[in-house]
Amino acid sequence: MTRAMASTKKSAPPPILETTAPRQIAIWLFIMCGLLALMVIVGGATRLTDSGLSITEWRPVTGAIPPLSDAAWLEEFAKYKTIPEYTEVNAGMSLSAFKSIYWWEWGHRFLGRLIGVAFFGPFLFFIATGKARGALAIKLGGLFVLGGLQGALGWWMVSSGLADRVDVSQYRLAAHLGLAVMLFGAMFWLALDLWPDEKPQGPRRFLPASLALAGAVYAQIILGAFVAGLRAGHSFSSWPLMDGKFFPDGYFSGAPAFADLFETIAAVQFNHRIGAYLVALCSLWFWFAVRKTALRDRASVVLHVVAVQIFLGIITIVAATPIGLGLLHQAGALVLFAAALYAAHGAKITRV
Repeated sequence: MTRAMASTKKSAPPPILETTAPRQIAIWLFIMCGLLALMVIVGGATRLTDSGLSITEWRPVTGAIPPLSDAAWLEEFAKYKTIPEYTEVNAGMSLSAFKSIYWWEWGHRFLGRLIGVAFFGPFLFFIATGKARGALAIKLGGLFVLGGLQGALGWWMVSSGLADRVDVSQYRLAAHLGLAVMLFGAMFWLALDLWPDEKPQGPRRFLPASLALAGAVYAQIILGAFVAGLRAGHSFSSWPLMDGKFFPDGYFSGAPAFADLFETIAAVQFNHRIGAYLVALCSLWFWFAVRKTALRDRASVVLHVVAVQIFLGIITIVAATPIGLGLLHQAGALVLFAAALYAAHGAKITRV
């Protein structure tokens, strides 16, 4: 009788809370990744449409309400007329043209607020119901703090273009995008940790190499931020050479080495091109290294996404970065980063 009772206890299913909570939280985090990706894309649109400086104040709460009257629109327009971008670039802009750029920036900020609410509400629910506790609760709380810092960093970026410049600092733009992608990656990784069906795929010895590949993709995204920050995508519209040369004129301009790498159009576009080739080589090497393991399928996904992303990059630059292709290329970068993380996660499965 005692043995039968013990056997019954061992075969009893786990509590519903323990089996459903990880999946629920993972689904929520995947949704949050989608919202954050959308915000990054809208942020790219604000850059490509030169809309980022149209709102000259940071009002985290009251700024959620757009101008609702003619007087309110004229007041916002008057504030915009005081910054260098208007006086030096857009002097004489009509109110209707101002509204078009204002809505892009307002939409970008509104998405940020929406993401904050969409994260904080379920976070409190999972804490209150005991579905998120211990280390998991701390990790989720850290993600929320990073999200708040991202909003502050966004304003720090915008403020750089309100006084002495006609656009934002490319360094601050890179920092803003870099934190957004980092937050995206952290949420995606944690969601994979929690996904009940995620199983080990390959030898753990490939984890460092796969993480290095994801790091290379991340670095390439940051190099892309410098291209966007200097509007370098509108220059050197040829491939594989840049105006008929491998090293374009202006790359070694005699400026300080650091400035030469990140402050000239020729340099940032050249760096981004070379970064793409290096990511492609790393992806090919990784696939070759794991081709006889269970990681092969995930490595193949990375390799295919890299090929598509490079193709998008080529046609985007040849077309002088039209908005549609530019945003598609930016979305592809996030897909590639997620694919690289997915490959890395196959060599490391950890329950929180």
